[in-house]
Amino acid sequence: MSVINFNTANMTLRQLLGNGLTYHVPLFQRDYSWTQDEWEDLWQDILNTLNGTEPAHYMGYLVLQTQDQKRFNIIDGQQRLTTLSLLALAVLKCLDDLARRNIQPEDNRRRAEQLRNSFIGYLDPVTLVPQTRLTLNRNNDAFYRDRLVSLQPLPQRGLRSSEHLLRRGFEWFYRKITDEYATRQDGALLAKFLSDVADKLFFTVITVNDELNAFKVFETLNARGVRLSPTDLLKNYLFSVIDQSGAHETEIEALERRWNRMIDQLGSESFPAFLRTHWNSRERLVRESELFKVIRSVTPDRGQVFDLVRRMEVDTPVYAALANPEDRLWTDPQRRYVRELRMFSVRQPWSLLLAAYRVFDEGDVTSILRAVSIVSFRYNVIGNMLTHEQERVYNDIAQRISNGELRQSSDVIRALAPVYVDDETFRNAFANKVLRTTSSRNRQVARYILFMLEEQISKNHYDMDNPAYSLEHILPENSSDGWEHFDDEPIDEWIYRLGNLTLLEASLNRQAGNKPFAEKKLVYMQSAIQLTREVAEQNENWTVDRLAERQRRMARLATAIWRLPQMDMRPSPT
Repeated sequence: MSVINFNTANMTLRQLLGNGLTYHVPLFQRDYSWTQDEWEDLWQDILNTLNGTEPAHYMGYLVLQTQDQKRFNIIDGQQRLTTLSLLALAVLKCLDDLARRNIQPEDNRRRAEQLRNSFIGYLDPVTLVPQTRLTLNRNNDAFYRDRLVSLQPLPQRGLRSSEHLLRRGFEWFYRKITDEYATRQDGALLAKFLSDVADKLFFTVITVNDELNAFKVFETLNARGVRLSPTDLLKNYLFSVIDQSGAHETEIEALERRWNRMIDQLGSESFPAFLRTHWNSRERLVRESELFKVIRSVTPDRGQVFDLVRRMEVDTPVYAALANPEDRLWTDPQRRYVRELRMFSVRQPWSLLLAAYRVFDEGDVTSILRAVSIVSFRYNVIGNMLTHEQERVYNDIAQRISNGELRQSSDVIRALAPVYVDDETFRNAFANKVLRTTSSRNRQVARYILFMLEEQISKNHYDMDNPAYSLEHILPENSSDGWEHFDDEPIDEWIYRLGNLTLLEASLNRQAGNKPFAEKKLVYMQSAIQLTREVAEQNENWTVDRLAERQRRMARLATAIWRLPQMDMRPSPT
């Protein structure tokens, strides 16, 4: 087990910026993106803190990387630090306004100079070029340094969208501070405002010494529910490899456009999961904790980075479509199976499906999707088995598809044998399955199962999303008189057994309500659903034994529906 090397400390904004150290947003980190919603939230938090509503305000985690303890790369937190810098610059602008209007000009210039040195940096006395404590990325730093830090007039046109946001953020805080302090025309109050902000806003600062440890920190914090994105860290590493190779600026810009298209398709939060699935669809299984280390080891130079990006671009639309059954990528038959996998909340097969989509034609992909859906239903939904072994099997098949070992869809389907639950095991699991329909996902799965069973026995086709049909609990969830014979049983278990569930027209369901079984039978007889009419036709009373017998019959029927004939043609073990 690898050790994560990092230091953690709580630090105020003054401690961060007032220590002579410098902070750098990596060249290829994302651009500034905060808008008025975030500015407003921060401003209200500041006012609440300064008004005494809160003694201090916690700004969250700040992840920094350094090798010399003097220069720090901002791995996570650049949006917050940049915005606080805009706030400080707005205060400097207000002090500059007072001095220009000859209000305590000398005192206000000294205040502005002291605050600038503490929180922004200093102007070189010879060149008048700002030397800033904070350096932004390659798209934002020139505007930040040359216009904002220098308090120069700000252009309205010809800016990148992120530069417009920087300008608007500065102007927004300037207006807020002006509105708050303009009538008092007191530079001391302005200086106190910024000083109090610097003392009352604090971060948990995590400092690491390289990208690998930074990635491990992301994983650790994300596991604790703190949502940080390792996507920017990975992008910065890959693009720095390109930059150090001497690539032309146009090449970097083209690569960045390609990268951003992938992020737009997937979303930043989904990107790490995509990258791992992409890798596992081609190479040996890599655990999340080792992913960044492996990617870094195979992309030491420019050519390998471009190869990785090209391969990722191939898989990006397929990965995005696996989460969206309505995506135009799918044919109608394929759409059904993608919808089922999403209903089952099963993603383990995605690496196999990425590999299959790259190699096989439309018909073969459809066959593989169907097989994977059946395997997932048997293994995950009904069997509720551990996914660790399942992921290993899918990775092995994906590798064999990618290296050309599995050339036919039938070969792929037979390779699913280790995770194909055999008929007897599946039948027994189904016969005892409890599906608590208190969650929307379980209600959807229960409807799916019942409709599939109904279609098998009646040969009629149904729209499973049709609201005209509702889920009926024969033994009611809230039982009334007439159900006393269940009192000695663990009633919740029987309420949510599959054998206790059926489909019923919504209008009839209201009639059935929580009535005794003798009255419900009369309602069930009116249903167009054969599965439901049989409950009334085949049962005088509804007891534990009758419920269990019905579920055993359903299990036998299910074994025939969710079945892969290819598994019967597997070679016998030698």
